[in-house]
Amino acid sequence: MRMFSLAGALIVGLLTVSATQAKLHAEDGIFNLSEVDCLTLNMYWEARGTGETGLRAVAHVTINRVKSSLFPDSICDVVAQGGQNAAGGACQFSWWCDGQDDWPYDMRMWRAAHSIARNVMLGRDDDPTSNALWYHADYVDPYWASSYEQTVQIGAHIFYR
Repeated sequence: MRMFSLAGALIVGLLTVSATQAKLHAEDGIFNLSEVDCLTLNMYWEARGTGETGLRAVAHVTINRVKSSLFPDSICDVVAQGGQNAAGGACQFSWWCDGQDDWPYDMRMWRAAHSIARNVMLGRDDDPTSNALWYHADYVDPYWASSYEQTVQIGAHIFYR
């Protein structure tokens, strides 16, 4: 079971939005803040040091997964996928299972990521990853990488579809 600090406990509430609710809001251009915040958290913890293009890339991979039949149907479910089996290393995003407090500490970066997340969710942003569903840091060599087509490298992240 994932452990949270008091501040991190607030994030638990962010990860309880249903897929139907999320899709209705995204299609109407009305945001369920929980879905926006789940996307922002993923961008923040996965790519906060990679600049705007890196943040956009992580946002698009997350959204591409929501659209794919291979992954859950909501942003929050995609972000938390595999977290139930964290001890087995099944988390899709490393920050989700690292045991650290997930409360963002850089509010300037959080606001920038939040703005990008909203634009991506509204479809106002081109996908710099060419429809990638996977990525990894360039300093690791995951067993699965050769099974997919590499699309682009952005900073230290290599993207695949």
